[in-house]
Amino acid sequence: MSAEPMLLAVGRSLWRRPQARVCLLVVLAYLGVALAGYAGLLPSHETPVGGSMDGPAWSWPLLLGTDVLGRSVFYRVLAGAQTAVTIGFVTTLLVIPVGTALGLLAGWFGGWVDAFITWLYTVVVSIPDILLITAIAYSMGRGIESMCVALAATGWVGIMRLVRGEVLKHKGKDYVMAARLLGAGSGRIMFGEILPNVMHVSIVTSSLVLLAAVKSEVILTYLGLGVQDGASWGLLISGAAQDLTNDIWWPLAGTVTAMFLLIYALSVLADALRDALDPRVG
Repeated sequence: MSAEPMLLAVGRSLWRRPQARVCLLVVLAYLGVALAGYAGLLPSHETPVGGSMDGPAWSWPLLLGTDVLGRSVFYRVLAGAQTAVTIGFVTTLLVIPVGTALGLLAGWFGGWVDAFITWLYTVVVSIPDILLITAIAYSMGRGIESMCVALAATGWVGIMRLVRGEVLKHKGKDYVMAARLLGAGSGRIMFGEILPNVMHVSIVTSSLVLLAAVKSEVILTYLGLGVQDGASWGLLISGAAQDLTNDIWWPLAGTVTAMFLLIYALSVLADALRDALDPRVG
């Protein structure tokens, strides 16, 4: 099955499931918020809209109240969503091509190519993620770019191993042998014959990479290793946790709710994609 019919079939499968359909719309809404932020359509999250620590009210700026500086918590949550979605999607776009290509090369060529790539991912997984991310953060600066690079540097290993295993199973099948007999080169066989048959692994894994990147951004920023300038759910949670001692609950409640909706939607979509694409499920 070629890529376009496969994507259409997956889209129809997801749309037939009410829960997956709602979660897909939720993810698209978050993506729309991120795009609106880059287009300059979101209100400023740094401009005061009220008094210090005003409670929630029935207006957009005050929907989740204000923080200690009188800034809209709702607007800051939207800005944090922009950061989370950006890091999630950029990390995924970096991880999937790299992991898939390395998995194809290792599985198809074997020998020293496989040994080198296997050694490389063994070295990466031997280093604790937190240490590698800390090193990259301090060398590049703690911002969105360094977060994407750091998460991508550790995130390609899982998909590489999965794709490599699938290639090892497919390289001895009849359609591959037929392509060899017809004179197809390694590049043609890998990317024209084998890749379409293992693409489901990359697509399913991409949803898991996106989910992991969103959670990692929040956790690492909360620990002081992630985004330091701008808005982030991790920064909001860090500040809101201290406000709970003064019975100020709305910053934490709003941030956690926004984070929960995105992570829950991504989790449901990951399961739905696996059910729709994995031939072993069903």
